[in-house]
Amino acid sequence: MTGRLTADQVTVAYGRQTVLDRMNLHVDRGETVGLRGPSGCGKSTLVRVLALLHRPETGQVLLDGTPISGIRYQVPVDVRTRIAVLFQSPRAAADPRLTLADLIAEPLRATRAPRDTIAARVADLADTVGLTADLLTRRPHAVSDGQLQRACLARALVHRPDYLLCDEATTMLDAATQALVAAVITRYQNDTGAGVLLVTHDPALMDRWADRVVDLRHLDDGDASACADG
Repeated sequence: MTGRLTADQVTVAYGRQTVLDRMNLHVDRGETVGLRGPSGCGKSTLVRVLALLHRPETGQVLLDGTPISGIRYQVPVDVRTRIAVLFQSPRAAADPRLTLADLIAEPLRATRAPRDTIAARVADLADTVGLTADLLTRRPHAVSDGQLQRACLARALVHRPDYLLCDEATTMLDAATQALVAAVITRYQNDTGAGVLLVTHDPALMDRWADRVVDLRHLDDGDASACADG
């Protein structure tokens, strides 16, 4: 299955600090790309750019060779739902007012999916990530980090994205939940041919999961960037 998500000559700065300098990176459908580099090197910033959450100063994001203009809701729904992101901290990514069921359903409601479609999709994904019916009725404060991250993973998969960006998504989890999250993502990738970008400081996970690795400090298969000092 062909397709590619690309960061082309992306530059991002915060004030006078350049975090990414003419960064090139691509993720093909069906492959897992590992992204590594020291803290402060811009890994999370690059994820946000690719997820259409942050506009770069220069450069662009391309989806299957087509440049994407705008970010967030400026991007047509059939384009932005092809890219999903799973962040490191589920508590920072989850609305504390929502139950886990509502958290999973939120992206479908935002695109005005039919109610019966939402209910069926939430039930299917809850089963996929191992969330029982009683957990679905709870709010984030009443569940563990691992349970909440499983709900966030279900939410990320709810639109069946072609690309899943994982930003240290297993760092805060215990070993059993790490294994479950990795297994769910791998199975999803095998079933759909999705491309996965994996940001992690875990070398064992990187070696086991990634088809190729891009280091933000060096040239790697044509992909390059400059790290910020410090």
